[in-house]
Amino acid sequence: MKKAPQLDANGKRKFGIRDSVAYAAGDLGCNMSFALKGTMALFWTQVMGMSAWYSLLLIIVQVWDAINDPLIGSMIDADRHKYKRNKFLQYIWFGSIGLIVGGACCFLPFPGAPVWAKFIIFIAGYVIWDAFYTIANVPYGSLLSLISNEPADRASLSAWRSIGSMVGNMLPMVILPFLIYDKVPGADGKMVDVLDGNMVFIAALVMGVLGFICFQFMIKNTEIRVDTETKVNEDQPKFNVFQALGNFVKNRPAVGATLAAMGMFIGMQGAATAVSVTFQIYFKNAEISGIVQLFSMIPILVFTPLARKMVTKYGKKELAVVGSLCSIVGALGLFIITPDNTGLDLIIYILCQLVYSLGLGVYSTVSWAMMGDAIDYNEWKTGRREEGVVYSLHSFFRKLAQGIGPAVALIIMQGMGYVNNDINEAGEAYINVALLPWEFAVDLRVLVAILFLVSAVMQFVGLGLIYNLDKKTLAKMNHELGRDIEADNVPAVTAENSDTNA
Repeated sequence: MKKAPQLDANGKRKFGIRDSVAYAAGDLGCNMSFALKGTMALFWTQVMGMSAWYSLLLIIVQVWDAINDPLIGSMIDADRHKYKRNKFLQYIWFGSIGLIVGGACCFLPFPGAPVWAKFIIFIAGYVIWDAFYTIANVPYGSLLSLISNEPADRASLSAWRSIGSMVGNMLPMVILPFLIYDKVPGADGKMVDVLDGNMVFIAALVMGVLGFICFQFMIKNTEIRVDTETKVNEDQPKFNVFQALGNFVKNRPAVGATLAAMGMFIGMQGAATAVSVTFQIYFKNAEISGIVQLFSMIPILVFTPLARKMVTKYGKKELAVVGSLCSIVGALGLFIITPDNTGLDLIIYILCQLVYSLGLGVYSTVSWAMMGDAIDYNEWKTGRREEGVVYSLHSFFRKLAQGIGPAVALIIMQGMGYVNNDINEAGEAYINVALLPWEFAVDLRVLVAILFLVSAVMQFVGLGLIYNLDKKTLAKMNHELGRDIEADNVPAVTAENSDTNA
């Protein structure tokens, strides 16, 4: 006989581990779809032969990505339709179905299609995927506050979301490289890894289905306990984009934190394509690239439990600046290259990545808390919080960096020789990494170091020279705002605030 669930005072199922596991499954579903985004540049240059146009296309779709969230978010907020359970769950259900199709559309393997058709396939596929991802992801983030209004329950949900995010990132990161590459002889006679376009398409379909299953598990096991009805203030002044931008530019902490975040994305995503190709033709082992990336996450996992105590003792800005200096040291170490790519070279690369990632982990753990302080700073100086404006502009520039960074990196790679160098069976030109010369591989290894160094320097400039809320100033601000707190809350590292996702 099935045991009846315990109910709370409102007749809802009491909060428990079931809710936390279900919420974690939602972020696992999001990452099943998001994980292949880093492979997109390789697919469209090495399989589809779009090396000359991909940078431009990437900027176009990333601008759409930047404005997509507020557009769809506003649409969801404005929906007053009464759903059987909850409108957020309904949108997630709809988005999870679309992600199966949208994710696969980004990797349709038609290398023989004319250029204009490839343009349509890429832009349409990305727009469809991004729209459905937002439809699923934005309501998912809002659900946390609706499952329970108890601080302890919300802390549990945030922690479990962190677990779902990490698992969702780690599994594809480690497993996919073993499935989507084929070994072929390179220009120097040694075996190199070549991307298999058909396997990427199949992987996108499978991951979309797995994500759908995760979302369905979450929807079935989610209990909404908080009333979602809100009153709209009709007297609220209309949004003025120019005034908002002007206020944002005057907010030093917001500008500093945003510059640091943009720098971080240049390192994380701007260098992603260069790193992937480096493992293909320099280290000649694309399969271990995911394992190396997984290994570099260890410092982040180690630092996260210590974050709250360290923030209390040293301050957020102070810790973040030290983190950026640590990243600079790690990036400088990446310039050490041994002759003829010995095994020592890979060891040096991994160790330097660990140092770089330690600095990045320190900053990413406190990044959203620093933006919360920037909002308080705006209220401190002007008397207005403008929470939505600050966050939305911060998010816009972050997402813009996600497009500009990879595009600039790819343009540099093209100038170095990463251009169409072979003809496929359909008579179309494409990049055959097996034919790229060893000199290009060495230059690419240096480019990776440069991109990570630029990333770390931008973080230092933003956090150390522009962001002006050190521990002493922050205490003064909180006192004058009537918020005397010894240490602000440091959010758990999740897909939303760990800066690993879009």
